[in-house]
Amino acid sequence: AHLGHGGIVKGENISCPFHAWEFDGDGLCKHIPYAKRIPPQIDGKQAINDYPVVERNQIIWAWYHPKKLPPSFEVEKVAELDSDNWSAIECFDWHINTNAQGPGENAADTAHFVTVHDMQMPESEIIIEGHKRTTVIASEAQEIDAQGNVDQSGDNWEEAKLESWSIGPGLAFQRFSRLFDIVMMATTTPVDDQNIHLQFNFTLPKEQSETHALYAKGFKDEVVRQVEQDIPIWEHKRYNDSPILCDGDGPIAKYRKWFQQFYVFD
Repeated sequence: AHLGHGGIVKGENISCPFHAWEFDGDGLCKHIPYAKRIPPQIDGKQAINDYPVVERNQIIWAWYHPKKLPPSFEVEKVAELDSDNWSAIECFDWHINTNAQGPGENAADTAHFVTVHDMQMPESEIIIEGHKRTTVIASEAQEIDAQGNVDQSGDNWEEAKLESWSIGPGLAFQRFSRLFDIVMMATTTPVDDQNIHLQFNFTLPKEQSETHALYAKGFKDEVVRQVEQDIPIWEHKRYNDSPILCDGDGPIAKYRKWFQQFYVFD
């Protein structure tokens, strides 16, 4: 039976919902409530798979590899999520009919911001370092003064900078800086090859002024709104291995080449 659906933690073991066999964290069968002895085929041997886990950024992370290889990189710490100076996280999550690669590609796909999100075309830069990808998106926004007043004249603009990091395919975090600050950690958990669980976790500095906190919360709401604009497209688009790209599409090919390292092909 699936231990994640009805399994019960008993001391240091997990009990199967079907026959209540108990397994420890190394996958060894430790107790069978209706048996006098554990079958010799599994006595003292690993009976079920275990997963390396680490608790970091207020989340428990499990490493999955189809060939059961050990972790090849660590979960990176997000300093703000371990600081008393930042707020408790606010979580939004979605179950989406798409593959794990698709949503992350949005950060490289600058042209879609104009069509889908009604924004000016941002400029982006991608930096690849092994399992880590950094994307810096710069765009222009209406100027905000120190009191939080927005210049509605359309004459004065300032740079709005969004920095995004992907640590492997499952963790991404973003920092947005202007007159206010906000940090978002995104997690992508594959359910199967065409379904994911996407989760966005936001935190704000506690010391921001009330006005700046209001703008930061408005930015958070806008990020959530844009994700929900993307979801119908993610769920119905077709993946092309060799898409026809123009010079304004953004570094999509670079992103896809980076993502290939997280697949096992043989």
